[in-house]
Amino acid sequence: MSVRRSLQNSFLRLHSAVYVTTDGRIGHRLIGVPSLILHSTGRRSGRHRIAVLTYAKEGRDLVVVASNDGQDQPPGWLLNVAAKPTVEVQVARRRSAGRARVVKADDPDYPRLWALVNRNNHQRYEGYQRRTVRKISLVVVTPDGQITRERLKARL
Repeated sequence: MSVRRSLQNSFLRLHSAVYVTTDGRIGHRLIGVPSLILHSTGRRSGRHRIAVLTYAKEGRDLVVVASNDGQDQPPGWLLNVAAKPTVEVQVARRRSAGRARVVKADDPDYPRLWALVNRNNHQRYEGYQRRTVRKISLVVVTPDGQITRERLKARL
């Protein structure tokens, strides 16, 4: 692994830790790009999982990219939301329940959504796509607008 990639990975881990630890007070924007915390359930373990991801908005939907930094294997969170699409999503301090829908390359919405997320993230996803033979999937999360029970308990 190059020094540059190692530093980048360290920075991303630090960003994720700060975003999660501060409960969204710090970390919503990552180098000018908005990021969210995706809460999912492990498909095999049933355990709570989180992933901090950049996103683009389309209406009320949030679109995230399962790039895994251009590696040939998709990220674990993608397999989790494909198996269990009921998720929670946190944007800054607002956390709500939602439903995830995997959008693959053969979906008619894919080209439009790919252009949206790629433009939103300074064209970085094009580079990730060139690194891998798999077609990178997208995930559309539709928040239901309801703050989760966990969040309500935390406010009391």
